[in-house]
Formats: sequence, structure tokens, C-alpha cells
Amino acid sequence: MNHVIQTLTEHRSYRHYKKDQLSNEQLDAILASAQAAPSWIHGQQVSVIVVQDERKKQRLAELSGNQQYIKDCPTFLVFCADFYRAHLASQIEEIPIEVTNDVDALLIGATDVGIALGNAIAAAESLGLNIVPIGGIRRNPLEVIETLEIPNYVIPIVGLCIGYGENDPGLNPRLPKETFIHREVYNKNQETLILSYNEEYQKHLSKTSSKPSTTWTSRVTSFYKETHYNNQYPDVPTMLKKQGFTCNDMK
Repeated sequence: MNHVIQTLTEHRSYRHYKKDQLSNEQLDAILASAQAAPSWIHGQQVSVIVVQDERKKQRLAELSGNQQYIKDCPTFLVFCADFYRAHLASQIEEIPIEVTNDVDALLIGATDVGIALGNAIAAAESLGLNIVPIGGIRRNPLEVIETLEIPNYVIPIVGLCIGYGENDPGLNPRLPKETFIHREVYNKNQETLILSYNEEYQKHLSKTSSKPSTTWTSRVTSFYKETHYNNQYPDVPTMLKKQGFTCNDMK
């Protein structure tokens, strides 16, 4: 197994960090790797906001659901889907753009962010650093936008804690590969595999977590049930419209 694949397959998310700051060379390498990621039409629809100020990290931790590790990590990155530069290009070329009126723009932006985020994670871990992605950056997106002075046509998608981790959480077991890999057509017969994985997941939590162990299906359904999920991210539709993404009112 080569070094790249070993780094990727040994990923785990750290939620405890030492105070040691990244070097400028490490941060530059991570950001260069993220920027080098492919993007739709080479539109480069991603921006990364680097946050190292302690007070600002504290504020973002609060806005993200009081996630203390945002404050504790030495460097926090906010990955944004960015059509502001496309807007500037339209002004330079004196040609109107309609991308923000198309719901596909959200898929484009989120996909490009995901690819750049993956590059950043791989780069950080290859340097001996540790990370945890933070989807909670969208819990209070209007306040995040204000805190980071984000202009129209830019939306915060995900955060990333980076630093030297402590308390190795161990590798989270993945679902059986037969649920992830589909040959030629999608395989819908996954229930038996998922039930088997429930047992493995529960055993893993009983060894690595101080919280009561639960099954994977219980965790996922409790998070995605409608009222719970909507109550955590209620301002996302408002944020999209505020930032100029009308998306034809999602029709």
C-alpha cells in the first residue's frame, strides 16, 4: 500500500487538540492542495477563510452548536461555495449571469467544496496533522456570514479543525463495502448488511466512547427525522436568499 492510500484509509476525526500552531509552511501546503482541486468548468467556485484569532474561533464555536474543539484547535478553516468571482466576471464582461437562479448552482458549489475539503484533509493528515470537519457552521449561517464579512454570492458550507490531535478516537468502522460499491446498477438489498454493521458499530462505540453505545441506524434516524434536523438548521433557506441564491424559489 502506498503512502497516499495509507493516509486516506487511516483517517479518523479528532476532537481534542494541543495548543501547538501549524507552521506557515504546513498551512500554505494545505491551502495550496485545496486550491488545486478540480472544479466545475474550472470556475473555481471555492474560497477558504482561515481563522486563527481566538475570539473569532470562540464565536464560531458558539454559532456551530458550542463545539469546543473549534476553539481548541489552533487553525479553523471555513470552506465556502463562492460565486462572487463569477459575479465580478459578469461585470467585467458586461454579461449577466443566471447561475444563482438555478438550483444546480447549489450542487455545483457544494460539490466543489467537498472536493477541495477532501484535498485539504488528505494534505493535513499527510503532514502528521489531525482534523475534524464541522457541518455545524450552517447552524447559524446569518451570524457566521456577519462574523466573517462574507459578501453576496458566497455561502459557508463546512468548517475544518486542524491541529495536533490528542486522545486518538480510533478508526470508525465503515459500512460493508457491498453497501458502498455498486456494480453497473444500484443494489437495494442492503438491510441484512446494515443490521450486521449495527452490531459492529455498537461494539466499537462501547470500546471508544464514554457515551452510551447506540446502533448506526438509530443514530442516523434520530438525526435525520424531520423536526430534529429542521430545528438545527432553520436559517439555511433564509441565508441562501440573503446571499443572492434565489434558485427560482426552489421550484
